[in-house]
Amino acid sequence: MRTTLDRIRHTLSFEIIGFAIVAPLGTWVFNMPIHDIGVVALFSAVLAALWNYVFNLLFDRAMVALWGHVNKTIVLRVAHAVLFEAGLLVVLMPLIAWYLHVSLLQAFMMDVSFSAFYLVYAFVFNWAYDVLFPVPQAPGKNGNKNEKQASGAR
Repeated sequence: MRTTLDRIRHTLSFEIIGFAIVAPLGTWVFNMPIHDIGVVALFSAVLAALWNYVFNLLFDRAMVALWGHVNKTIVLRVAHAVLFEAGLLVVLMPLIAWYLHVSLLQAFMMDVSFSAFYLVYAFVFNWAYDVLFPVPQAPGKNGNKNEKQASGAR
């Protein structure tokens, strides 16, 4: 499992990089002032950061409870990204409609567009993060007697 400090680094880097991409892109795509898109993107990023921490912690705990590890297959990475974005969609859509004074349908389309971006972004970012900052493996977790010896534990 990841440490709290590692989860905070993950969340902050994910949100800062995502915001730097999505604010100018959203301004261009939706032909709205950067201020309006920036406020929505910033609020969404803060809400997503909180959700990211909670969701990843719960997802990892569920993986450990079900399978005894946090190694994610491609299918699990896709499920992880889809479930994360679905949770945000439900919360953000009415807030976007309210703040931008657009219909729920327009807010839905905007939110789905942002979600589509973040779906791909989350998949790529999380994979890259796992490569750059691998999850520490606990020795002996898989029942292999030689694992402790191979890991240097005595």
